[in-house]
Amino acid sequence: MKVYSSAALGTLTISAGDLAADPLLQLVCKRASSLQLTVKSPKKATLSLELPSGKTLTQRNAIIRCICGMGLHNALDGTLLGGHMAAVSASPVHAMAIASISSWMSVADHAKKDASLQPLMEQLEAHLETRAFLSPSATCTVADVDVGVLVANKAKELLPSFPNVHRWLVTVSAFLGDNDIALPVEPIANSHSTPIFFYGNEENVVLPQKKAAAPPPKPDAAAEKGGKQQQQQQQQQQNQKGGGKKDKKAGKQQQQQQQKQVASWDISALDIRVGMILKVWPHPEAEKLFCEEIDVGEDAPRQIASGLRPFYKQEDLDGRRVVVLCNLKARNLVGFPSHGMVLCASNADHTAVETMEPPADAKIGERVTFEGIGDGDPEPENKIAKKKVFEAVAPDLKTNAEGVCVWKAAVSVTSAGPIKASKGMAGAQVS
Repeated sequence: MKVYSSAALGTLTISAGDLAADPLLQLVCKRASSLQLTVKSPKKATLSLELPSGKTLTQRNAIIRCICGMGLHNALDGTLLGGHMAAVSASPVHAMAIASISSWMSVADHAKKDASLQPLMEQLEAHLETRAFLSPSATCTVADVDVGVLVANKAKELLPSFPNVHRWLVTVSAFLGDNDIALPVEPIANSHSTPIFFYGNEENVVLPQKKAAAPPPKPDAAAEKGGKQQQQQQQQQQNQKGGGKKDKKAGKQQQQQQQKQVASWDISALDIRVGMILKVWPHPEAEKLFCEEIDVGEDAPRQIASGLRPFYKQEDLDGRRVVVLCNLKARNLVGFPSHGMVLCASNADHTAVETMEPPADAKIGERVTFEGIGDGDPEPENKIAKKKVFEAVAPDLKTNAEGVCVWKAAVSVTSAGPIKASKGMAGAQVS
């Protein structure tokens, strides 16, 4: 039985051609309840949204934000606005997030008229270097879809030069694909580098440097000043030549030493144990985090924060058997003291995540080892952080075709069998 309500009823009118050409409006229409939004799409029509108050909106971006937000009592807030609209009056953080979404949609609107998207791509590349999405959110928002569709349609030939944009666009494409909306994105070989993890208190961190662009040619005016300047520069270079060689040699030796050290680590350096979640609750200040108390066979349960709220309900985790990486230094995650990591399998664009599960008969607190690899004592916490051991080992920690956790094809081992992705996710990264 359908229950009809007069609350937040609206009528969206859009021509069939315009709707077919606008993936974002298609997404909004698919997600909105037919009990709240009526969609009319004749062959010819002017875009408009009629609200029960008698007000009519005609601007596309305002219509989209209205349908996703207060226009339908925030029914689509959690899925398309990052959950910020319902709390916009409670915190300036949420208000700024909504403003960010609005701004990116305006950027997309203006960029549609630009002959070249090169400046926008450069802006996106820098912005996405440290972010998963354009605005603060655990998943795609209308801003990501709006800008993503523009990039996919007008700048796909530029994507090989912008790996961060390509990685983000793959996620946007997968998000639309889950709603049966196609946004093809061509794969690019080796476009996504291995992630770099930080756990606090790192020393002498060396990040990979981007290859510097060739300096622009000197203008003719500089050449006309004569050879005096050039001679001075050559003299300075010669004076610095000896010191430069020494610096290069020292840097090369340090790099070789680091590479040898990274190659020497294997999975036995990590203290991976069978655990059980005794208590779980939402982090009060971070919408993606759960706070957990986990028994890993020690005198007291560990407190650990996990980014699982987009993928699991609280009741699904309560009492769940999990696999925990224990020799990580304790650190604060948005004010919560977290000591360890719940290992999970995830797909390439991180739209699907499954906890790793031990066999039912595996003992709480027992260490997980791997076939053919020594089971010596794991490295201490401070060394794991200082020497970046996890970063060296993690890229080879995956699930095989049966969803079993392996490291370089060596199968995981407990007293009752291997550990597996909870739903059997195959070929996934484990971290």
